[in-house]
Amino acid sequence: MDHYLIRATIIPVIVEKIMEKTNMDYRAALDIFYTSDTAALLSDDDTGLYGQSPNYIYGLFMQEKNLAY
Repeated sequence: MDHYLIRATIIPVIVEKIMEKTNMDYRAALDIFYTSDTAALLSDDDTGLYGQSPNYIYGLFMQEKNLAY
């Protein structure tokens, strides 16, 4: 089963959090997220990451990028 609708609601929340924390504009925050390992894991239905909260996924992303959150 494809979970694209869940991802479609999670990703904007994560990108907003990245914008708030890093002062990036929307395009830059979206780009840095989509090119991350975290986004790759989120896009893989087998990982089940789509079932986690946006805050949890945001935390994984921030750890991956070695940014304080």
